[in-house]
Amino acid sequence: MRLTILRRAAVALALALPGAVIATVAAAPAAHADGCYTWKRTLSQGRTGADVRQLQIRVAGWAGYRDIVENDGRYGPKTTAAVRRFQAAYGLKADGIAGPKTFGKLYEIQDDDCTPRHFSYAQLDDGCGRGGWTGGPLSASRTRFNAVRIMWKLEALRRGLGDKPLTVSSGFRSRACNNRAGGVGDSQHLYGNAADVTARGATLCQVARQGRNHGFSGLYGPGYPGHNDHVHLDSRRENNDDRSRNTTSWSAPKCGIRGR
Repeated sequence: MRLTILRRAAVALALALPGAVIATVAAAPAAHADGCYTWKRTLSQGRTGADVRQLQIRVAGWAGYRDIVENDGRYGPKTTAAVRRFQAAYGLKADGIAGPKTFGKLYEIQDDDCTPRHFSYAQLDDGCGRGGWTGGPLSASRTRFNAVRIMWKLEALRRGLGDKPLTVSSGFRSRACNNRAGGVGDSQHLYGNAADVTARGATLCQVARQGRNHGFSGLYGPGYPGHNDHVHLDSRRENNDDRSRNTTSWSAPKCGIRGR
């Protein structure tokens, strides 16, 4: 965040300088993404590449009701729709084209390590006490990658709830941690692919209902056994490393959410 603060200070200084300097600053290329990632071109439907994948990670939470945005590097209709929803949520022109203003907003809401502003690796770390990213079925780097996608979905959910703060009570779990927590044998928590959350200023049912619009294919909340005090959210449809079917499974009967 220090780089973000420095950029804002630079802009504030520029506003106090003569018009010619202001014009120079305003015309400069978009600032880099706080040491994380910088997009070099405008992206729109039909584009492919690693830069599209980076965008898909950050708009995965704007997939729309019961849908997901695949991280496949192809800027197709789903990515276009997700970008459009992201733009609308942040007051930008909702044209589905990712250009400087869209990237600028993404830079603004992310930190140096590519995590979104309101979530961190520490929050998504070992659900039994921040034990690191090892001890699960995947490498630490792949587990952390999954956790980043979950964090961006949570950021979108937070925005969708009117910026109500979300608290993560359990994120990644090692196998030993998952056993102690009573998790199922092939829990999405083992892959860094899940988060148990509560909200301040929103009910659990509001969280569960809103979660259906933000790319979570696994959702369990009030009324589902063991989930009356939190909402479980995961990305099981995107997990090709587990033993479960790539499908959507939602259940929060007390919130009117039933079935798979």
